[in-house]
Amino acid sequence: MALSARNQLSGKVIDVQIGSIMAHVTVQVGDNEIESVITRRSAEELQLKVGDTVKVVIKSTEVMLSKG
Repeated sequence: MALSARNQLSGKVIDVQIGSIMAHVTVQVGDNEIESVITRRSAEELQLKVGDTVKVVIKSTEVMLSKG
């Protein structure tokens, strides 16, 4: 699937918590963890499970930086 978003990071799923409506997915990207909350339906359609390689796509109107 082609996307216009440029902020794409490859990582590995390290945790998936499926709730009644939403799913909480944690992805290891290098030394960092990125957490995403998606719909349960999306998680089920993607058949997400621990160990899967995924691409984290970040689309935001604001990104904050801290030096140090």
